Amino acid sequence: CFRHVMEAMLVGAVTATVSFAMIYFSNDCQPLGPDQSEDYPLQLFCADGEYNSMATAFFNTPERSVRSLFHNPPGSYNPLTLSLFTLTYFFLACWTYGLTVSAGVFIPSLLIGAAWGRLFGILLASITPDGSIWADPGKYALIGAAAQLGGIVRMTLSLTVIMVEATGNVTYGLPIMLVLLTAKIVGDYFVEGLYDIHIKLQSVPFLHLEAPATSHWLTAREVMSAPVTCFNRIEKVGTIVDVLSNTSTNHNGFPVVVPVAVCGLILRSQLIVLLKHKVFVELARSRLTQRKLQLKDFRDAYPRFPPIQSIHVSQDERECMMDLTEFMNPTPYTVPQETSLPRVFKLFRALGLRHLVVVDSENRVVGLVTRKDLARYHLGKHGLEEMQLAQT
Repeated sequence: CFRHVMEAMLVGAVTATVSFAMIYFSNDCQPLGPDQSEDYPLQLFCADGEYNSMATAFFNTPERSVRSLFHNPPGSYNPLTLSLFTLTYFFLACWTYGLTVSAGVFIPSLLIGAAWGRLFGILLASITPDGSIWADPGKYALIGAAAQLGGIVRMTLSLTVIMVEATGNVTYGLPIMLVLLTAKIVGDYFVEGLYDIHIKLQSVPFLHLEAPATSHWLTAREVMSAPVTCFNRIEKVGTIVDVLSNTSTNHNGFPVVVPVAVCGLILRSQLIVLLKHKVFVELARSRLTQRKLQLKDFRDAYPRFPPIQSIHVSQDERECMMDLTEFMNPTPYTVPQETSLPRVFKLFRALGLRHLVVVDSENRVVGLVTRKDLARYHLGKHGLEEMQLAQT
């Protein structure tokens, strides 16, 4: 979209303008000496023999800037420089992350946390006459980076391992773990993690570990999708093509019944492969018998199965019949319509299901439970609430 391109160009122009302005008005010029650890120091607007700390923070890659904040000796950064850099980079990162481009939040969060962590270490050393009682500012940068990223993504154990591996020193494992636990507890008190918020914004049907606490009174009958499009064990090709071509529905699983009782389940992708290879009963009985369909034919089409519109079926072929017995799942998981929502939820989580057929006392199909049906309910401020989900 043209507006998205213009927005990305605007963000890039504003970021470059703000960065150059801050570098131009910054007077944090550090001397080049044998103890400076920058591989490629930038002199921008500084005298000969000096390098610009603000330019080093802005113009390096985020990974190199994080490493500088971790390992540069004390005195390499001015507190005012770190304060301005932290605030500016934070708002620019928030704006950039909201664009419709592939932009991560992992490394920028580490950089923001490392900047204010090092600033905190510098301020601690400045409030006491003898600053040597405090740790090196780089250690505070490490803790700040972990706290910032942990508060955003709410990771604990995995992020502790990542930070310990990044530093190569297991000594900081315990303080990093304590910081991450504190960040998660405080963050969860106010709002969910960033990824959880985006899951709700995008209406993604994501299943949590447990069903909502107050959902025990809901049954499969109340959450299932109905009516359900079913196929006979031997179905007419024209009927299958019409059902798959119907733009008002996007079903991916179809129960197979005989005559009304459920006897199997077949997927949309499987039906498309069968139509593509013309696996019809009439062709199989004729002299023009083609080779037997193999599992490789289904695997070759995964995961981008062709759309039904790309498969040509002639008028004569529409009158043919298709035997689904050999290709359907003959033992689909089913539940009675009185099954409670928490039990259905546990079945989906434990078995990794995509479809769950709901039947009555005579084993007739009355509905179908999908992941969207379960993810639609969540515990809100006013009890159990139903949310809108994406239709894709």
